[in-house]
Amino acid sequence: MDTQAAAMLYSMTTDGEIIEVRPLAHPRSRRLRLTVTGSGARLSYPPGTRGSEIQGFLATHADWLQLKLKELQVPAVSLPSPQIGVATDIMVRGRRLPLDWESTRFPRVELRDERLWLGLPEQQRQPWRVARGLLASFFEAQLRRDVARDLGFYTARLGRAPAALRVRRLKSLWGSLDTRDRVNLDLSLAMAPPEALRYVLVHELCHLRVRNHSPRFWAEVSALLPQWREQRAWLKQHGARMKAEMDRWVAGPPE
Repeated sequence: MDTQAAAMLYSMTTDGEIIEVRPLAHPRSRRLRLTVTGSGARLSYPPGTRGSEIQGFLATHADWLQLKLKELQVPAVSLPSPQIGVATDIMVRGRRLPLDWESTRFPRVELRDERLWLGLPEQQRQPWRVARGLLASFFEAQLRRDVARDLGFYTARLGRAPAALRVRRLKSLWGSLDTRDRVNLDLSLAMAPPEALRYVLVHELCHLRVRNHSPRFWAEVSALLPQWREQRAWLKQHGARMKAEMDRWVAGPPE
């Protein structure tokens, strides 16, 4: 079976819901593998896999697909646009900190005295573009520092390490592990408490051992982070607003 033969596959859950699954024959695939992102479900498989084997695999995992897709439906949250030069507050590592503006010779962002300071030259032609770039760099650097404190400890216990760590803005997911063993983390996690970020990191690292969400996978997570349920609950409760707030600052209003 190949993608030319079937542009889209379909799976039916036990309650009759039809789920579309995009197939992808991958030359390096050694087994059937389902992934779910904000854009939908995808099935990768070794070239030459029989259609009956693929359909049987989908039938077995239909209810799991339904659950994962529902988990990714992040509700929309609308926040007012910030204004250049107007003091406000901003979420950093799970805490709301005052954000102040100042006139500086060169653009800069600095965390000092429990406040975030954003400096822009008075004659800056595109202040929002500069401010967005400063804040995106600040949050990525903060997230990478927090991850660096934990990565060595958990990879040593797992006996596995990712090929790379990438920080990106993800629409629905908090993290993912791609087929090249690269961990992707959502930039919004820089606004979350370090414990919530740690849960997402551990979650993705455990996929280096188990590529699904079976009981064996959750046993791996529990062994490394027994309190993972609390952190997952925190993300479910606060995640939509946190993503919206990151969009508010990093996407920003139009120029």
